[in-house]
Order: sequence, then structure tokens, then C-alpha cells
Amino acid sequence: MNPNKYKIERRYIDKRHNVRPGTRLTSGTPGFLVAHDTGNPGAPADNHFTYFQNLKDRSASAQVFIDDKKILEIIPTGTGPDPAEKAWHVLYNVTTDNDQFGDDANDIALGVELCYGGKIDFNEAYKRFVWYMAYCCDKFGINPMTHIPSHKQLDPSRKTDIDQALAIGGKTLKNLIYDIATEMNVTPCAPAVTLMPAAAAKELIDIYVSPAWYAAQKAGDATGMAHFHNLANNLRVAAGLPVVDGEPALPQGKLFKSNAQEIIFRWLSPSWYKARAACKPESMQHFNNLANHLRRAAGMPTE
Repeated sequence: MNPNKYKIERRYIDKRHNVRPGTRLTSGTPGFLVAHDTGNPGAPADNHFTYFQNLKDRSASAQVFIDDKKILEIIPTGTGPDPAEKAWHVLYNVTTDNDQFGDDANDIALGVELCYGGKIDFNEAYKRFVWYMAYCCDKFGINPMTHIPSHKQLDPSRKTDIDQALAIGGKTLKNLIYDIATEMNVTPCAPAVTLMPAAAAKELIDIYVSPAWYAAQKAGDATGMAHFHNLANNLRVAAGLPVVDGEPALPQGKLFKSNAQEIIFRWLSPSWYKARAACKPESMQHFNNLANHLRRAAGMPTE
């Protein structure tokens, strides 16, 4: 993708516990992104900077506000020189984020807010919002197809964002996700592709991902089935193999960082420790090699 398509303005609100506690994300870099809208029709990004800079009577904030003219980070996100910090954009006592992503959104995710309504040009704001989400996914190795929930999905009993803002432009969350994936695939003058070995991808699919898919099928877990189906296809893309019943979510030879981390932590690390306990150095090396194939495809340092 084009990393210089839009300018990112960084103008941070003061550190105060109720808006910007100044503590880093527990995950270091963001683990997922939450798609919000401001719920404040007509108010541009600068207005929200002023609001949160002066907010005293409650705890609330988000890292990024995007309108038709600018992308404004009011709390560090890790896209610039400062490490990503926490914001208060999803309630702690709602557990959907924990169930889906293993931790609280405030601790491991960025809250990205779309400004809308009034004199704000929806199409221009939407284009900047899509690009910024794609930029973060590309930079932090986040899979947009699985790791960009809306605020409504995380807190459905109270929230309607980002759906209410998207509806102004005739868009849905599904449209947003696919537009982000498309933005990431725009790679003019792309360098030569280095593929994961096909044998490694096939082994990971046959030994780990396919059994997980069948287990999800047996349990009637449609979400799990879809996840493991997409995971297998992403491995195929990383190895230059044809996908099955779907469209590639990434360019050939690439893998989402979240996919690599999931496979390593869910399957390869436990297998490596079992091999070590059994004093099988060749097996240990094999599992380490598989993990490094994943890391290379995801643009992560090898070990």
C-alpha cells in the first residue's frame, strides 16, 4: 500500500488518568483495531481534541479522530516515534473483547473514530479512515478480516457505532473491512516476492489447521470454522498456493502477523516444548524452522 497517501497529524492531549493515563498498551504494538464513530454529527477532529483536552468529569477517550480534512492522533498509537498508549474507548465490564481477542480493548487495541455528519464530506472522511486502518494493519501485522470489530460488536446493548456513520454513505461494516483489505493490496512497484515453502504451509494446514476446523464443525462453531478456513487460505497465499473457496486477503507471499502468532503460540510452541522434554533435538529444530517460516512471511524477526 501507499504509506504516504495521507498525512497523519499528531497533537496529543495532556496526560490525565481519565483521558490519557500515559501507560503503554499491554501488547506493546496494537493487537487489533476498534472501528468507532464519534456519535457527534458535524463535529470535526479538532473539536474532539478540544473536548478531550478539557474533559474532567468522566473517563473516555480514543487515540485517533478522522474527518474529511485530517487524520488526528490525540494519544500516541505507535505509528510515529512514540509507543502506543492506552485510551478509554470500550467499557472494561463488557467482556466481548476478552472473549474474541483475549484481552480488554483498552489495553491492546486502538480506538479509531470516524467524524461524520453536518458539513463533513463523508466520502473524503471515509477514504482517510480506510487508509488509516489499512496503514495500521500493514504496520502492525493485523488481519483486517478478523481483527477490526466495530464498537457495536463489542458492546451491542449500548452502542451503534460505527454502523450509524457508515449508513450516511451507504456503507456497512463489511464494506469497510473489504475496502481496508483492498487498500492494503495496492502495492505499486512491489519488490520480488519470497514465498513460504509449500511443504511447510501444507504441513501446518494438514497437521494443525484442518483438525481445528473439523473440531469446530463437530462443535457447531460456525465462527471457528470460518476462522480456520481463512487461516488455511492465508497460509496458502503465503506459499503461493491457490486458495480454496475464497479470495486472497493479502498479496502472495505475505501473512498477517496475527496469523503467525496464533499458529506459533497455539501449536508450534507447545510441540517444541514437548520435543524438548522428550530430548528430541531434531524435532525441536523442525518446529523452530516452521515458526521461522511463519515469521518471515509475516515480516517478523526470526528466532
